[in-house]
Amino acid sequence: MKRLYQELILQHLSELRQMVFLMGPRQVGKTTASLESAAHWPKQFYFNWDNPTDKLLFIEGPSAIAKQVGLGELSEQIPILIFDEIHKFGKWKNFLKGFFDLYEKKAKIIVTGSARLNVYKKGGDSLMGRYFYYRVHPLSVAEIVSPVLIQEEIRPPASISEEDWAALLEHGGFPEPFLQRSKAFSRRLRTIRKDQLFREDIRDGTRIQELSQLELLAELLRKQAAEAMDYQSLAKKVQVSIDTIRRWLEVLKSFYYCFSIQPWSKNITRSLIKEPKLYLWDWSLIDDEGHRNENLVASHLLKAIHFWNDRGFGEYGLYYLRTKDKIETDFLVTKNEKPWFLIEVKTKAKGLSPALYHFQKETNAPHAFQVAFDLPFVNKNCFEEKDPILVPARTFLSQLV
Repeated sequence: MKRLYQELILQHLSELRQMVFLMGPRQVGKTTASLESAAHWPKQFYFNWDNPTDKLLFIEGPSAIAKQVGLGELSEQIPILIFDEIHKFGKWKNFLKGFFDLYEKKAKIIVTGSARLNVYKKGGDSLMGRYFYYRVHPLSVAEIVSPVLIQEEIRPPASISEEDWAALLEHGGFPEPFLQRSKAFSRRLRTIRKDQLFREDIRDGTRIQELSQLELLAELLRKQAAEAMDYQSLAKKVQVSIDTIRRWLEVLKSFYYCFSIQPWSKNITRSLIKEPKLYLWDWSLIDDEGHRNENLVASHLLKAIHFWNDRGFGEYGLYYLRTKDKIETDFLVTKNEKPWFLIEVKTKAKGLSPALYHFQKETNAPHAFQVAFDLPFVNKNCFEEKDPILVPARTFLSQLV
């Protein structure tokens, strides 16, 4: 299926000299998007660190790759070179800096990684000014119904089919399980992804030895997704220190198992709790329907703010609001450090939450939405509304990215 990132990559390569860095979890579609984009280019070459032949070329240095693709020969077309999983190479920064500085005008370069490209801090010269990064996310409602670039943050509403909506809820946004729509296939793929995460990525990319305890932590997080973090409780259950829990959480976030949202505190008169809320990149792992729906919305919002930030539209942030006296709203999106819109997530439509009115007054956010999952699509722009309003999840999510 067509991904939004294909058009984004082609636009970048056509307009900018910098390398494209694609970052995201395993099996989210980085390599596929790269290859599909390159297929529209006259010449393309693919190199994967996990391929022994390609690994030798990387180790030999930039000149070996250049010779392999003929960069020293006169050519009418500039080729695209895709370097996949190169961050596993201890000297990847030096390699990319050297290659780019030598062949910037002779090749377009795409670099992909299934872990964050800055996880492997093994030295090397800075790549500042030589790349722009794009964070690749699972499928979303907006990308399914209209995988094209627009020059604004908010899209016109568009209806997702019942079949696609059901598949997104049950199987998540990773492309293969979404397309297969098989419970057995999804379960098998999750098992493989889990094994790869702990037995390959984390084992090879960190110094953590207690993998069984780290897996226990991941399982506890799966059951507590969409809740505020309780470090002390997690430390007691996993039988490690609170500092270890904090370090391991950063590792799990770095390898795209989970992400956290901090509380917003500016311009709020009542004191807020300080603990972050944690969500999973794959919301289909969550059993509780309410938490899974909230996680799905959190994932859509994170994808939107990453996409808007990566494209240079402005500076966007994602937060939540909850006071110590339990007045709460699930999400706040900011634009250039100013509150933009509030979101409360409900599985079933019901009366508007008083917290939306409260926090809209406190933050002066222009929009406040109560997003309900049981409402049918309505072909109406949510962002035309200024007062708190109940909106269908399908409508609201289709207007993001």
